[in-house]
Amino acid sequence: MKTCISTYSFWRMMRDGWTMFDVIDKVKELGADGVEFVLDDSVPEGETLEERAVKLAEYARGIGLETPIYTTGANFFQKDPAAEIKRVERHVDAASEAGIKLMRHDITAGFYAGYEGLQTFDAVLPTVSAAIREVASYAQSKGVTTCSENHGRLVQDSDRMLAVFNAVAHPNYKYLCDIGNFGGVDEDCAKAVSKLLPFIAHVHAKDCFWRSGKERDPGFGWGRTRAGNFRRATIYGQGDVPVFQILYNIRSSGYDGFVSLEFEGIEENVLGVTQSFANLKRDIAEINSVFDK
Repeated sequence: MKTCISTYSFWRMMRDGWTMFDVIDKVKELGADGVEFVLDDSVPEGETLEERAVKLAEYARGIGLETPIYTTGANFFQKDPAAEIKRVERHVDAASEAGIKLMRHDITAGFYAGYEGLQTFDAVLPTVSAAIREVASYAQSKGVTTCSENHGRLVQDSDRMLAVFNAVAHPNYKYLCDIGNFGGVDEDCAKAVSKLLPFIAHVHAKDCFWRSGKERDPGFGWGRTRAGNFRRATIYGQGDVPVFQILYNIRSSGYDGFVSLEFEGIEENVLGVTQSFANLKRDIAEINSVFDK
């Protein structure tokens, strides 16, 4: 497996003035093999989305980084999913122009304002799966594979993710496996990931602390899971997610692609990313040493 860092890991630094080019330089300095771009619809004045993606990708490759994946948002359960499909397809175009062969998009943020139907996952599935299939088909014509990860509460459980893949049923649609996100819906992360191994096209490495909902709220940085337990993102390798076990199982399944660090902890940003990546790099080297003999 190869190491990668998501630009999202530095969101606080970018909020405070870092540019994407500063982030790319830091990713290179830390010794990663690749960088994952997280891009929304905003672009500098006078630039198109495609031009923005091409500039970033060329800069990264120019300093020796690979660009395995382009990540953007999406919300296909809304009053006008057709418009959202077209918007996401613009990002497919940008990824294609930049020579990035894999693009991750979200599935849905939940039930939209004014929705009067049953508020169940099954009620959402036909709409989102049709939209995902259309985008996947379009992306295939552009030489890009699409994928989604396990987050958003409504479409986060392993069984719901499996239902999405069965409903979409398109060979160009894959799974971005976030090894820590299943904790947000109170699933055992190792067991949940094991159900989805055949679909994996990319991996996010993340770690979190967990505390029982029977305890008092720990305070700043902690959020509630769906069942009311407490969870806080932290430095990779220091939390309660069995990160090494999960990455070992992913590698043993035959996956040998990129693993992106996605740091979301409340620790100081650069320190948190630096220590997280050091731990991730160590784990991947140890796992690779077993399988690359």
